[in-house]
Amino acid sequence: MWSSYVYTLTWSAITVAFIVASSVAVGTLARLVVRARGADRRRQHDTFSGYAFASPWIVGFIIFVLLPVLASIYWSFTSYRLPNPPQWVGLQNYVRLLTEDRDFRAALVNTFYLVAFGLPAQLGVALGLALLLNQRTKGENFFRMAFYLPVILGLNAAVLLAWVLMFNANTGFVNTVLRSLGKSLPPVNWLTRAFIYIVEITNAFFIGLQNGNYVLLQKVLSSGFPPPHRVPLWLQSPLWIKPSIILLLVWSCGSMMLIYLAALNGIPREFYEAAAVDGATRWQRFRYVTLPLLSPATFYNLVVGMIAILQLFEQPYVLLRDSPTVARGGYTVVLYLWRATFRFNEVGYGAAISWVLTVIILIMTVAQFKLQDRWVRYELR
Repeated sequence: MWSSYVYTLTWSAITVAFIVASSVAVGTLARLVVRARGADRRRQHDTFSGYAFASPWIVGFIIFVLLPVLASIYWSFTSYRLPNPPQWVGLQNYVRLLTEDRDFRAALVNTFYLVAFGLPAQLGVALGLALLLNQRTKGENFFRMAFYLPVILGLNAAVLLAWVLMFNANTGFVNTVLRSLGKSLPPVNWLTRAFIYIVEITNAFFIGLQNGNYVLLQKVLSSGFPPPHRVPLWLQSPLWIKPSIILLLVWSCGSMMLIYLAALNGIPREFYEAAAVDGATRWQRFRYVTLPLLSPATFYNLVVGMIAILQLFEQPYVLLRDSPTVARGGYTVVLYLWRATFRFNEVGYGAAISWVLTVIILIMTVAQFKLQDRWVRYELR
């Protein structure tokens, strides 16, 4: 035990010494640069102090961000399997990734599916909750806390494991509620069956895109409308993996709701009063006043939400780790990157996947900024 204390104290002392030495080195280098440019003593002293105090962040950025980024760029052009040294293969990883790897194509289709369906669902539910909380009703603070609680809890392993239990097809909370509502309210049962039919047709089509054949889609169509009392097979069928993840995304839309709520509070009441005087209905006030002035908040939520979904990992990893037979239907690009790097020890190939994903995120983000002038309005004209 004493040796472990000595070991910890030794490395702590080395770390402190390194921080002090690097601070002095960075400050001295900065002072030499400004001295070469002809700065006076006071300017040199201020430069030394500023860079010395900023050096822990600068050195940390270089060691923990810049160097790993440069290393990953190099590794993406190599065949690297630990503990063997990397071997240069040029563009081979990228060629394999973009032309041969069907699993990567499946993960890419899954990720774009989540962006296409999960992001609008998040935005819609977040906006609806913000509009409800903006009504200044009794118990408003309680509902604000309740809707924001999933963000505070976070989608950690414990919360996701609880959702795994709730998604159980036979005894899970979600399907138990659907069965109870379906028995007491027949229209709910009919709507549930219609929802199941639409979801299974849609997901069978996307699985066909992944596999290159549409046998599953033909099977779903030939089965016809679901029978009475049918419930979703959330984590037990590849047709329901992605809707399960989307449900979790919608459940955790509290941050988007908060952004919308702040934007709603920033809209001047005079706009609504002027519209009401002009004879605008409630829907027209929402359509021509609220939505345009919420477009900056929508743009922010859209960009941040899109990047977050493109980097989705925790939800499919925890939900699907005990369902290997249906897991492929929920693989995202980042989950596939993790499998390639840490399960199959293909570090170079995983680095190539990460840079392809980086380029995709960059292109989609730049496209959003280029298109914002067409629909984002920062004031009413």
